[in-house]
Amino acid sequence: MTSPPATHEPLSRTARATRTRILEAARRELGRNADSSLGDIAEAAGVARRTVYAHFAGRAALLGGLAAEAGEAIRGAIADIDTSAPDAARALARVVLTLWPVGDRYRTLIGLARQDLETNGFSELLTPVRDMVAGILARGQRQGVFHTGVPPGPLSRALEAHILALLDSVNSGVWADDGSGTATTALIAAGADRVVAASTVRRLCDANQPGCQATRARNSGAE
Repeated sequence: MTSPPATHEPLSRTARATRTRILEAARRELGRNADSSLGDIAEAAGVARRTVYAHFAGRAALLGGLAAEAGEAIRGAIADIDTSAPDAARALARVVLTLWPVGDRYRTLIGLARQDLETNGFSELLTPVRDMVAGILARGQRQGVFHTGVPPGPLSRALEAHILALLDSVNSGVWADDGSGTATTALIAAGADRVVAASTVRRLCDANQPGCQATRARNSGAE
């Protein structure tokens, strides 16, 4: 007789709070030192090391937990992005500005993902964004807003690498940005006119674009 598949009981409110605290500590500690141990993370979270292991079997599982958390944030962010506007440049800028705070929050994970994509699966989490951006690029190419030398799919990948490189610059402390600089250069890299790119991003930020303003507010509070 075949045994029924194992089921996992949902976490209690206390267990969920502990798991969240561990993930927050991991994000902070790994941001300070990518080689932080589980013991360092446990201490930062104010829990015993065995408590960390009760939630995550090891470092790979912990990174997977951070990746899952980042995935939820990405899905939540893109769900609120309206890309139906006919202005492709504005739509692309909106995507970059909206997702910048998410990337800023998880930029350490992105750096670790480059070292070990197999472990935390972060690359796959970007697939919905790639598809969304490719659709915007295709529309912009038809409109003559973006250059047509590279198909939308590969161009989307190129812009992704561009944005991740700028996030890495922020992570290493060699640059600071609220997302507006990155959005502007992403438009230019896609083929938009420099003046159009700058004015498009500026109008979005002046109109209280959520992502741009959220990042500015956090940066202001940290000063």
